[in-house]
Amino acid sequence: MLTEILRELSASNVVLVAVSKTHPPGRILDLYHAGQRIFGENRVQEMLEKHTALPADIEWHLIGHLQTNKVKYIAPFVRMIQSVDSLKLLEEIDKQALKNGRIIDCLLQFHIAGEETKFGMDLQEATALLASPEFRSLNNVRICGVMGMATFTEDLAQVRSEFRTLRAIFENLKQAFFSGKPYFREISMGMSGDWRLAVEEGSTMVRIGSLIFGDRQSY
Repeated sequence: MLTEILRELSASNVVLVAVSKTHPPGRILDLYHAGQRIFGENRVQEMLEKHTALPADIEWHLIGHLQTNKVKYIAPFVRMIQSVDSLKLLEEIDKQALKNGRIIDCLLQFHIAGEETKFGMDLQEATALLASPEFRSLNNVRICGVMGMATFTEDLAQVRSEFRTLRAIFENLKQAFFSGKPYFREISMGMSGDWRLAVEEGSTMVRIGSLIFGDRQSY
């Protein structure tokens, strides 16, 4: 399944983040040996344990809700934090990145789904963040794009509409704040059940777990 997905994504220049949460290091190593290098985790402690146990050239993406007091644990090695939903969090990432002599790539997370349980900003909040003097003072974070999760539903029209909303947010922010910035290019949307639809709507990065790994395991 991994090979088939990678072949399809390669044709569209879309990056695969293999969501490895709850799966043991040995299972991740299987995919690593098959050529996959980018893995996504929801929990800091789990990511930390796997980072220690697995090859150093794996690119780790934090894709779950991140508390500010846990940023310090992943700042030395995390490749991208996809779930930035506040200025407070971004300021802490910048602080910890500076301590580690790094610039950490981040995505702004948007709430595009119908479910209230999902995290994320709206366009107005993101605009205020990016226009703030506090944001302009940050030198050790780089905003590379946007991330969002569609509603878990069989209504494909609704899912497509939500993906289009995120794409429109991306275009709005790129024009307003990142014109001429080639690093602002990522639209992270699409998961195991809707990734092909996301690619149709402009996704540059999909987060796929169960379709590759199978059912969740206890880790």
